[in-house]
Amino acid sequence: MRFHTYTKFSPEAADAVDLESLLEQLSDFLLQSGFAGGQHYHPYWGETGEDGDRSLDALKQAVLQALIDSGQFTPEMLQALRGEDDEEAQASLAKLLDDIVKRLMEQGYLNLEAPPEVPDSHSAVEGPGGLARAASRDVNFHLTDKGIDFLGYKSLRNILGSLGKSSFGSHDTPFLATGIEADAASKPYEFGDTLNLDVNETLKNALARTGSLDSPLDIDYPDLMVRQAEYRSSCATVIMLDCSHSMILYGEDRFTPAKKVALALTHLIRTQFPGDTIRVVLFHDSAEEIPIATLAQAQVGPYHTNTAEGLKLARRILMAQKKDMRQIVMITDGKPSALTMPNGAIYKNSMGLDAYVIQETIREVADCRRAGISINTFMLARDRALVEFVKHVSSICRGKAYFTNTMTLGQYILMDFLRKKTRKVS
Repeated sequence: MRFHTYTKFSPEAADAVDLESLLEQLSDFLLQSGFAGGQHYHPYWGETGEDGDRSLDALKQAVLQALIDSGQFTPEMLQALRGEDDEEAQASLAKLLDDIVKRLMEQGYLNLEAPPEVPDSHSAVEGPGGLARAASRDVNFHLTDKGIDFLGYKSLRNILGSLGKSSFGSHDTPFLATGIEADAASKPYEFGDTLNLDVNETLKNALARTGSLDSPLDIDYPDLMVRQAEYRSSCATVIMLDCSHSMILYGEDRFTPAKKVALALTHLIRTQFPGDTIRVVLFHDSAEEIPIATLAQAQVGPYHTNTAEGLKLARRILMAQKKDMRQIVMITDGKPSALTMPNGAIYKNSMGLDAYVIQETIREVADCRRAGISINTFMLARDRALVEFVKHVSSICRGKAYFTNTMTLGQYILMDFLRKKTRKVS
């Protein structure tokens, strides 16, 4: 007979924590946007902004809360671990959290950045006021490429799960080409075609021409028939993310969901459409391209919305890529309110729709249209004047306008990407 011995919860059980489930619970914390520069005073908005806490101490607190929320670390376990809330129990809890963070680092999801401090002869290392606890507040953590890719996969799975059963595949087009998959009727072989031979049709042509079944068969060049497959088109995508002040204004964080969508779309393209490319552009007072690896740390700031500069940069990036289709996915929540002047100065006007700013923005939209670039706008606001502006942009560039919110943003973007019938635009 087999016997089992049950013991009280031990911090050594940290090895049994499901790291993937834990990371999924931590996604909001790891991708938090915050406000670049911390607290900021604005004459109209007042004292706003808060820097995202990326310290090791904050990470441990988030891990503890995530374990409780996910059910991996129940209140009963926590009570058993803490015991009578003495120093030994607190040390055990600290060791548990240290071990979990260490496992996240060993698995390649996180890394830490901070120079080690050498304590003075009179400085305590342990204890509430020691250097060890102070260091946990000073050390910053960062997501690795593996961690970002994992969060992109989880975001993609969650978004597609809300859409129902979805299948992935290459972009469909009305063009046909020879290939391995037989998706259409056969055609006479032409020089340059993949020799995916349709044996039945080839033999039928040979027999019709010769009228003989003698062996060897007399097969001539005009008899050759090849199977056709659907033409697979490649696509270059630039995601334009608005990181102006309004993206976290009024108590709603709109920027973090936008980052999650960008990560999900990146994972989708990398795994299902390897011939496609995706780049990320942040636009605010100006615009700049950022690597996907730094997207998780991107923050909004006390900025206006220079849509024209973002479109100009996105167009320059797309024109450098030789793809059948080029598109811009623009995620914003406000009207254009800034413009880069010829001398490099930034003209700003956040009061209403400035005619000059709108005119120059429309000019950039028209330049994208002439370059064969479509612009799909995902608007997180419903102001009447802004709706008309977005519709005008869509009509110029043959794009689409979606008026959505943070809950449905990912669904709209992925549905548009997966269902799009790409074609060569003249």
